[in-house]
Amino acid sequence: MWLGMRPRLPALVAALWWGSLTTIGFLVVPLLFASLPSPSLAGQMAARLFAAQTWVAVVCCVVLLLLSRPRHGVTQYPWARAAMLFVLGGLLLALLNQFGVAPRIVARQDLRLWHSVGTVMYAVQWGCALAVFWQTLRPGAHTAVEERSASD
Repeated sequence: MWLGMRPRLPALVAALWWGSLTTIGFLVVPLLFASLPSPSLAGQMAARLFAAQTWVAVVCCVVLLLLSRPRHGVTQYPWARAAMLFVLGGLLLALLNQFGVAPRIVARQDLRLWHSVGTVMYAVQWGCALAVFWQTLRPGAHTAVEERSASD
């Protein structure tokens, strides 16, 4: 059973990454600002959720990197060759947002600027996750490419 699951894991992990970004960024955080009594309280809760989302993104990206090659293969799966830039870009954006932008937003430094930068970075990360998810669903995305050695 588990051996048949391995080809599906990249799509599952990419779906978790993209789905969690979608849920937190486009549903939960706007609901916080609409429902909580003060924007300050909503902002504090949003910061915690975005921090948790960063770690979801990091774990998903690391797992995707680990799953990008066949168990004993040298060449990446077709989905991984197509998606690697998006995996690394999304990982970098998540970390930059958490450790570069979020502290400035929490400290209320030039709030409009840093909130805009963080929003754009989050949206681009969302696009990266969607691109990875899309690549994992392509026909033939999980077909191992066999390399021939020079002695063949």
